Amino acid sequence: MDLQTEKIISAAIEVHRILGNGLLESIYEEALCYEFSLRGIPFERQKELDVVYKDKLIKGQRLDLLVFGEVVVEIKSVRKLEDVFTAQTLSYLKSMKLKRALLINFGESRLVDGIKRISL
Repeated sequence: MDLQTEKIISAAIEVHRILGNGLLESIYEEALCYEFSLRGIPFERQKELDVVYKDKLIKGQRLDLLVFGEVVVEIKSVRKLEDVFTAQTLSYLKSMKLKRALLINFGESRLVDGIKRISL
């Protein structure tokens, strides 16, 4: 595991430790952004993402977080991560021409069970 993802995961674990599971995704996103700020971790929130279809630029897609300018962080708060969430995160990586993502499910009772690393 690289240092950047270690820092992201450490911040997410702290948020989960304090808030627990069962809240809305937007609450975890806000708390995680605050934790990143406290730790000096650079991030962009609700980053707009353009999708290209046959030379047509389609707007309207957003990433939850882009951290360190190169790691996509997708936040969920569900009982179980579904394959569609992985597919969605992979499409974000391809569209942004990035290599790494973390899919973090704050719905798990133990956050380590809800972290999925995705690489291209």
